Amino acid sequence: MSLEEFLHNLHFDIDKASVPNWEVNWDDAPLPYKLYRGLPVFHLSMEVPLTLAEWNPPSKPDIQSVGHFLWYVYGLTQMSQSVLPLDSTGEESTFMQSYRRYPPSGGALYPNEMYMYLKIKDLPVGIYHYDVSHHSLVLLREGNFDSFIAQALGNRCNISTCFGTVFVSTMFWKNFFKYNNFSYRLQGLDAGVLIGQILEVGKRFGYASGVYFQFLDRAINHLLGLPEQEESVYTIIPLSVEPTNWSTNGNKMNGNHTSDELIDELIAIQPNHYVRSQEVKEYPMVNKMNKASMLESTHSFRLIEEQENNFDGQAISLPHVERLSYDLATVCRNRFSPDMDFVLGKVSQQQLATLINEATTTFSYRNDLDGTLMCQEPRVSIYGCLYNVEGIPNGAYYYDSKTHSLRQIQLGDFRLQLQLGMSLDNVNLLQVPLCLHVAGDKDYFKEAQGFRGYRIQQMEAGILVQQLLLAASAIGFGGHPLLGFNVNLCDEIYKMESQGKTSLIQIPIGPYRNRPWLKGSLNS
Repeated sequence: MSLEEFLHNLHFDIDKASVPNWEVNWDDAPLPYKLYRGLPVFHLSMEVPLTLAEWNPPSKPDIQSVGHFLWYVYGLTQMSQSVLPLDSTGEESTFMQSYRRYPPSGGALYPNEMYMYLKIKDLPVGIYHYDVSHHSLVLLREGNFDSFIAQALGNRCNISTCFGTVFVSTMFWKNFFKYNNFSYRLQGLDAGVLIGQILEVGKRFGYASGVYFQFLDRAINHLLGLPEQEESVYTIIPLSVEPTNWSTNGNKMNGNHTSDELIDELIAIQPNHYVRSQEVKEYPMVNKMNKASMLESTHSFRLIEEQENNFDGQAISLPHVERLSYDLATVCRNRFSPDMDFVLGKVSQQQLATLINEATTTFSYRNDLDGTLMCQEPRVSIYGCLYNVEGIPNGAYYYDSKTHSLRQIQLGDFRLQLQLGMSLDNVNLLQVPLCLHVAGDKDYFKEAQGFRGYRIQQMEAGILVQQLLLAASAIGFGGHPLLGFNVNLCDEIYKMESQGKTSLIQIPIGPYRNRPWLKGSLNS
C-alpha cells in the first residue's frame, strides 16, 4: 500500500487501512505513561494552586512553578473506575480503571510524552522527561544544549533566552495496540490537543511560546535518546519570560544544518524505560509514515501560503461578544465529555457567538508555518450543523472568523443523518444542538510540507478542538470529540468538494445532565 493510499483510507475508509481481524489484548496493554529506570529523579510539589484565574506577569521560573505548569498541562488529575457489560444480558461484566488528565485523549491512552530542556533554579541544566505517574522530572542528559536545539530549529528561535523548551513526542505502541493503523490519525490529534493545553496554561504562568512543527527530527530524537521505531518528537515549543527572537525563516539567513552534522556532536544515550507489554507487535505503516515525514536539512523548512476561504452563502451576523474571563483551573476540572448525557436545550445566539469567538481567538498562536508571526487566515476552520439555536434556522453553516458570521450552506435538520453516520452509537446526536466539525484542506498542504503536512494538519485540528472544549466548559456546555463518523457524509452536507476541504473531527457540543458518580481529586 502506498503512503498516499494509506492516508486516503485512514481518512475515508479506515477498514482498508487497518490490519484485518485485529484483536486487542488488554491483558498485555502498555502503560499510559512512560517510566524510566536508574536515572536521577527530581520530585515536584503536589501542592498546586487551585485557581488559575489571573494571568501572571512574566517572572523567572523555578522548579515549583514549572512543576505546577506541568501538572496543569499533563498531570494525573482523576481516577476513573467503570463496570462495563460484556453481553447484552448484563450478567457478565468487566471492571476498567483509567487515570485521566485535563486534555482529552482517544480511549484515555495518552500516546504523547513530554520532555523539557530546562535552565532554572534548583535543577541541573539539561534534558528531562516529565514522569506523569510520579509527578517528577527524570534527568536524561545533563548539559547546555542551546546551540544544538537552535540549529535543529534552523536558528529561528533564540533558545539562549528561553528558560525551557518543551518536546511533545508520540509513543506509537501506546495506542496502536488498540486502534491499529487508525492510531496514526489519533496521534496527531492527541498531540494537538496537548499543544493547545500547553499554550493556554503557559499564558496563565506568563510564558511566551512558539510552536515549531519543522525541525531536524533525527537530531532531536538523538538528543532525547528516543528509539525512532518506538517514539518520535512531533513538535517543539520554546518557553520564555524574556524578550526572544521568534522567526519563521531564520534558516535562510544562518546557513544550512543537517541531522547528520548535529548527531555527530553528541554521544548517543539509551536510557532504560518500562512499557509493561510483553509482546509489542510491529506497526510498519506507522513507521513508514514517520520516516517519510522526517526532515534531514533545515533547507527543507517551508512556509504555507495563506489561502482565503470564499463562501457565497447568505451571511448571518453573530452578536458582538467580549473575550471570556474565567478561571482556567475550574474550567479544566469541569470539562466533561457527556457521551449519552447530552440534553437538548435551547442555545442562544450569545452562547453560540461566545463559544466560537473564544475558540477561534485563542487559536491564534505563534508558529513556523506562517509568513507573519501570527496567522491571519487559519488553516483549519469550523463548520457546524445547528439545531434549536435561537434566531438561526436549522441547517449547515461555515463560521467566517473575519466577519464573525455564519455562512449558510444548506437548511435542514441533519441530526439523524449524522447519527446514522457514526460507527458507534455512544452519543445521542438527536439531543445535541451544536454538532461542529473542524475541517482542513483535503491535500493537507502536501505540496509544501510533503507527508509531514498530514500530521501538522491533525495537530492544528487538535489545538482548535481543545480551544472549543475549554470554551464550551467555560459557558457550562459539554463537548465530546469523535473520530468515528462518516467523513464523506459530512463533506457532502457541507458541500466541501468545491472548496477542496474535508472534515477532520466531529465535536458535539451542548447542555448535559450530571452523571451519578463519585469523584475525587488526585492533588492535595
